[in-house]
Amino acid sequence: MPVFDYDPPERFVAGALGQPGARHFFLQARAEGRLTTVSLEKLQVAALAGRLDELLDEVLRLSGGTAHVPALAPADLTDEGPLDLPVSEDFRVGTMALAWDAEKSQVVIEAQEVIDEDDAEDADPAVLRVRISAGAARAFTQRALKIVAAGRPPCPLCGQPLDAAGHVCVRLNGYRGGEAAS
Repeated sequence: MPVFDYDPPERFVAGALGQPGARHFFLQARAEGRLTTVSLEKLQVAALAGRLDELLDEVLRLSGGTAHVPALAPADLTDEGPLDLPVSEDFRVGTMALAWDAEKSQVVIEAQEVIDEDDAEDADPAVLRVRISAGAARAFTQRALKIVAAGRPPCPLCGQPLDAAGHVCVRLNGYRGGEAAS
């Protein structure tokens, strides 16, 4: 099982390539001349960002405010840059796990390679393991949520994403947005 371990990375970000509606999502970790890029679904990026914020909020709550966890992303950790090139997928993410290392005051993020059911018995999946500070985790979350939100605009009637040609809206009884009902 290849383990891509970053403790800590110089950079850890979520990013997307492509046009809204056909984007591909990635996590990238970089340190000491190494670059690891893994692909995942938009919903996985959103879930990771949401769970990271929940984890940090819980650590802060349980510590009574004494943990070194910022409530917001520190401005100096904001990363708006593009993904590092080349964007070459090392593996596709299946499952992810989060943990808080209280001893080091770090978040541990693990993303494990998705394994085909037919190969599961003999599989030794790859893992991306990243250890980052709470501030870096808040900055990661802020960027990830922006990337997820930068997709297709929602339909004002049903909230589903709009394609360039509209979409079949459940609130219009199956008619495409913009079509006249007959």
